[in-house]
Amino acid sequence: MSSTLVSGQVVGLKGVRIDVEIDLLPGLHRFTIVGLPDKATEEARERVSAAIKNSNFRPPQKKNHRITVNLAPADLPKEGALFDIPIALGYLRESEQLKFDPQGKFFVGELALDGTVRPVRGILPLAIAARDFGCTELFIPKENVPEASLIDGISIFEVSTLRALTDHLTGTAPITPTAHRKFVPTPHETRHDFHDIKGQEFAKRGLEIAAAGNHHVAFIGPPGTGKTLLARALASVLPPLSFKEALEITSIHSIAGSLGQGVMSTRPYRSPHHTTSYVALIGGGTIPKPGEITLAHKGVLFLDEFPEFERRVIETLREPLEERSVTVSRAKGSMNFPADIMLVAAMNPCPCGNRGSQKECVCAPRDLLRYSRKISGPIIDRIDIWLTMSPVDYKKLEEKSSGESSTLIRKRVEKARLLQQKRFSKTTISTNSQMGIKELKTFASLGEDEQQLLEVAAKKLDLSARAYHRVIKVARTIADLENSKTIKKEHLLEALRYRPHLETLE
Repeated sequence: MSSTLVSGQVVGLKGVRIDVEIDLLPGLHRFTIVGLPDKATEEARERVSAAIKNSNFRPPQKKNHRITVNLAPADLPKEGALFDIPIALGYLRESEQLKFDPQGKFFVGELALDGTVRPVRGILPLAIAARDFGCTELFIPKENVPEASLIDGISIFEVSTLRALTDHLTGTAPITPTAHRKFVPTPHETRHDFHDIKGQEFAKRGLEIAAAGNHHVAFIGPPGTGKTLLARALASVLPPLSFKEALEITSIHSIAGSLGQGVMSTRPYRSPHHTTSYVALIGGGTIPKPGEITLAHKGVLFLDEFPEFERRVIETLREPLEERSVTVSRAKGSMNFPADIMLVAAMNPCPCGNRGSQKECVCAPRDLLRYSRKISGPIIDRIDIWLTMSPVDYKKLEEKSSGESSTLIRKRVEKARLLQQKRFSKTTISTNSQMGIKELKTFASLGEDEQQLLEVAAKKLDLSARAYHRVIKVARTIADLENSKTIKKEHLLEALRYRPHLETLE
């Protein structure tokens, strides 16, 4: 008679049930783990044996029997050391050293050689999956409890050592379940506030619109004009996370191993270096893993020195910027990762950076051509708001007066987002930037005069169909900031100001 304990692992971004089956047969000693385990999973034999011995139980080597551990389903590759605890408990139960009922219990955790329990990745999606599987008790490492404690509907027990867990299961020293806690969103902490940034009012207004509608933004300007500073300050005006969003991004960062203590309560802000590879940005690997664009989900992906990224890296952004998700296909599987980001790109007008400023541009024509070709037409079309930056006068930098604070701007952004949530409550989208053609006709229809204005502007600016629709989306966001039910001419005119000027990109 074999013992079966319920555990799980993360596949993509979701928890999958794994049944840990342990069977003992008489014969020469052998400890076998089957079910497509990777190297770390196979090495559980040594970790489990040492942890059992150091927890004052009889280790497998002391008995002449064959131990077979099956991780089902057998055709799913198993990764990591998170099956150590269920393997150890299954052996103790099967060797009659421990008696307990595994029904309704979910076990996850890595064992150290001395029997202590180490944290593992992906606890949040595993906790959600355990509850959905019908389990009522979740046993996880102590360090992983803060992120799992947000999930209700299942009792969570923190485990510090294998011995403490066995004492609980036998009733010798019960562990008190962890109290569930409420999610409290917090504004993104940054030392950069719009109040402290002098000048660049046009860019500030553009960022407010971008934050309100979750639109993609690009800065063009000479070095030192405040592009990076404004991008960093953008985080301070973003609306707080909802509970659903917090669970989603916490799951992503838990799986990636980039999560600190507890749940993520602020929107992510990722700023990869321009030498980043396309796999690191989009995701990939032998077994597909999320990249920077997924780690920035529901937050900001800031790409400084945009044209300095490899052209292939830039071009891989085409589908994610449009679909707000990315599908990574490899021989061992295909994964779909969310990528609902706000892209913020910053670039100089030329390689030397002085084009259009008072300083002399030293770039050769071929260098200018090569530089401009790094940003293709499809990428330009997918960015909603283009902000041209110019140097700030020194006198303005010394002025005591400054603009609005990030707190005031964030309040307007939150009101605009609330309008959008109500508007799209019966759809699968939540912000203006996500509208498709069907939603544009329903929620962003234009009056006759506004339609004529846009048609004239589209011909004069030679807008593509995609850029045409993006102008309407931006205009809808501007109208939301003014609490206007309809899109007016002034909203369209302002939205058209944020389309790129061809001379700055050639």
